[in-house]
Amino acid sequence: MTPHRSLSLSVVGLSLLVFPKPAVAADTDVRVSSVGYLSLRAKRATIAGAPSGFTVVREADAAVVLSGAPAAPVNDADTGESVATADFTAVNEPGTYHLEVAGIGRSTSFSIAPDVYRNAFVTTMLGFYGWRCGTAVAFDYAGAHYGYPACHLQDAHTDPLGTAGTRDGTGGWHDAGDYGKYTVNAALAAGTLLAAWEDYRPALEPVALQIPEAGGALPDFLDEIRYELVWLLKMQYSATDGRVAHKLVEPTHPAFIMPQDDTGVRSFVPYGTAATADFVAVLAQASRVYRPYDAAFADQCLAAARVSYDYLQANPANVAADETGFIGTQYSSSDDDDRLWAAAELWATTGDAAVLADVESRIGALATPLVSQDFDWSNLKNLGLLSYVRSTRAGRSDAVASKVSKSITAAADALVATHEAGGYGRDLSNYYWGVNGSLARTCMLLQTANVIAPNPDYVDTCSDQLAFLFGRNSYDRSMVTGLGLNPPLHIHHRPSASDGIDAPYPGLLVGGAWTYRALSGTPAIPACTLPAGACWVDQQENYEVNEVAVNWNAALVYALASFLGGGPQVASTSGQGGAAGSGNSAAGTGASGSAGTAANAGGGGSPGSEAAAGASVKRRSSKSGCGCRVAGASSSGMAAWLGTMFVVLCRRTRRGRNTAANTRSIAT
Repeated sequence: MTPHRSLSLSVVGLSLLVFPKPAVAADTDVRVSSVGYLSLRAKRATIAGAPSGFTVVREADAAVVLSGAPAAPVNDADTGESVATADFTAVNEPGTYHLEVAGIGRSTSFSIAPDVYRNAFVTTMLGFYGWRCGTAVAFDYAGAHYGYPACHLQDAHTDPLGTAGTRDGTGGWHDAGDYGKYTVNAALAAGTLLAAWEDYRPALEPVALQIPEAGGALPDFLDEIRYELVWLLKMQYSATDGRVAHKLVEPTHPAFIMPQDDTGVRSFVPYGTAATADFVAVLAQASRVYRPYDAAFADQCLAAARVSYDYLQANPANVAADETGFIGTQYSSSDDDDRLWAAAELWATTGDAAVLADVESRIGALATPLVSQDFDWSNLKNLGLLSYVRSTRAGRSDAVASKVSKSITAAADALVATHEAGGYGRDLSNYYWGVNGSLARTCMLLQTANVIAPNPDYVDTCSDQLAFLFGRNSYDRSMVTGLGLNPPLHIHHRPSASDGIDAPYPGLLVGGAWTYRALSGTPAIPACTLPAGACWVDQQENYEVNEVAVNWNAALVYALASFLGGGPQVASTSGQGGAAGSGNSAAGTGASGSAGTAANAGGGGSPGSEAAAGASVKRRSSKSGCGCRVAGASSSGMAAWLGTMFVVLCRRTRRGRNTAANTRSIAT
């Protein structure tokens, strides 16, 4: 166990109820996961300043169920703040709670429940439905109706491929805040979702989603992914030509208009080998996932993957897509990592010995460390390594498999260490465009490491990334539209900006803070000069921090899926490290350094009743500049918030069946 910064606390006796003074407006200096905490997982808050003590108050009866002393304040270099961590892991009884911190204020209300992320999962999947292209979209959320008629039905021209005319390129998901469709990012997003299915199928199979296909022959989760896969199949040049078009776009991004109003000429953009390899990977993966439900579709996916794999084998040189005349270079990188992922997925599906030799040869050529802690679309080797090590196929080299496994746990150990060192529990020290998605994506490494070498610290580090994204951050705000406390309202997303509805499309994760560049436009946006962690703004024009994208959302879905039903059923060891001093409560003085045990009196609230829509809460402003916080309005009680907050803040134009084919192990 890697202890978190130690603290001392004590649980209040069950027979004594302590009634604090009436709750006042929540303060932005007490930062928690506004969506809530899992009963078995670590529960931490970050407090700005130098607090001397904190209490956890159960809102059903105003009882203080825990009191303690936070860890000593530390300087969080990412934000330039002095912050302290309060650990209340000992509280695990389902209910609604808040923290009160003497001299500083109180947190927003939050739920503790064994399945607290279920609504967030369903809402984040709704984000993908809201991205659909080529079909009418219609759904209701938090009292608003969202949708549009079928769009981009003329997709797309083939002239850039060397053949005049058009062919069917309709369907799929819009990639991000724009209306383009990109093979590399589509494959990453769909592949991440399919990995979630393979790792957590028992939890995902019964989940009902708000999609037209709901309740059909396929599980709803697979229906949504299939919509993207059917489009991806159209990006292959032909059934005998394995090249795969890099993207389908217009020459320039359209204005902020609804998708049905975007009538510009859209074209297939020529192939690249990275896009071709990613196509192989995700379709090979899809073949084994869909085979128990739709053998014909599985055969179609596998046949297409084989044709493109054969093309790659016959053409080993990296070829970058020729994107001349189309916006600029997008999702373009060298293909070594993509080829590794392609071979790993094709082997995991087929067991082909020649493909296995290709996989292991490519693994052997990797520099150390094999596994990257931080990865996104430009570095997809981790997806191949994870699939390789979690496959139950026979024939692998024990030495290679052991080497990969050790590299995964080493990466997870490093993520845990980074998570423990900072003030907000982030497990990445880097900041860049889309880093929020990468934070969520680290859960793929952490949860796999926990399968290889079970360690509650791996699981807690994953859950703490969700806590960060849902409000335990410098802004005291959720980073996902329609969920949690004060979620983003002004995202760089054309339908949200153009539909006449105040609240944006729900379930979309924004890219997050980094030292964004000066951006031209109206208005012009100066570069951020604050520390990177303080550089997020809720501003439509700032695409570098407030755009949304399918790869980021898919990573969030994976992280949330790993905790459906409560996640790994092993208790957190957080808060059990030795601490100076003692935790005091009305029941007496708790033992020094002990996290105690949670109060078992019946708590209010219901499991899974976390924030279903944007909070409408009064907050006291405590910061300005690039990372603005603003005043709003207050409310206490259940953390299922409905309504919309008016925000004034100081948008990027890139932007239950087992078969032999299902060979990836299921984490339990």
